[in-house]
Amino acid sequence: MTFGDQGFPYGPPDPYAQFTAEQHRIEQERIAQERIEQERIEQGRIRRRRRNRRAAVAGIGAVLVAAVAAGVVMAAGDDGGGPAAAPPAATATATPSGARSAVPSVDASLPSDAPSSLPSLLARPVIRPEQAFPSKSVRLGDGSRYSRVDLATTTDCARGMSAELAELIQQGEKCSRLTAALFTDADRRSQVTVTVLSFARVEDASRVFMMASMDPVTYQVVSLDPPPEAGLPTVPPGSAGVFRRVMTVRSVVFANGQWGDGSETGEAELTAQTEGLLKHVMDTVVAYEDGEAGESG
Repeated sequence: MTFGDQGFPYGPPDPYAQFTAEQHRIEQERIAQERIEQERIEQGRIRRRRRNRRAAVAGIGAVLVAAVAAGVVMAAGDDGGGPAAAPPAATATATPSGARSAVPSVDASLPSDAPSSLPSLLARPVIRPEQAFPSKSVRLGDGSRYSRVDLATTTDCARGMSAELAELIQQGEKCSRLTAALFTDADRRSQVTVTVLSFARVEDASRVFMMASMDPVTYQVVSLDPPPEAGLPTVPPGSAGVFRRVMTVRSVVFANGQWGDGSETGEAELTAQTEGLLKHVMDTVVAYEDGEAGESG
């Protein structure tokens, strides 16, 4: 299993992520001013701990209940225009740091009126690699065809993600399994890695989905490099890409799409391929996690 460069999204930064960052900056300036005033009044007393910024994240209760009952908690996050839907009930507490932002403490919880069927769904084993990606050849509804050129799985999930995402996951129970598949189109130009990140608890999956939607560059899984036998080039480091994600009952499904030559043109075509493969895998995962597909095979 070889993980490659994460790349960066096409187009301008996510407006929602920019807003969050700006709010964080403003809050830090306010905190700094308060500290200066406090130190002046207390004449050199030992500095008090910095106050944490608490940002209430929208989307609670009924949203999560209805979504879990339907099998898919969230629609795809869109890096070009912000998350498609607010994450489930959660509160993020960001602690200021120096060179890079600290991973915030995120409290995600289920509503008290969660569906009665949820415990039985969570009692099923997490989806296995052969269940998430059963075919080497995929044909989507629009007629486009793709070949699966690599498949990797691990229970050491930190190997396949950014350090920040791995640190975020440590706030809850560990990831149960990470499975990634690399697809290429019929012309062998695109490289789309679809990753299924599964958890024992819905809360832990929702925590990951929320932060990945707010900051898709920081909290992302990494892409697979094609194996030598695939005959595909390795995407140049830092190449532009399309990054999407959805949440199912207990998993977060990511899709990272890039052109094999690192091209920054053809964004619409690459987006269609990435989102098409994401939906295809999402449907497979939902069918299993909703109990519509058997545990065998």
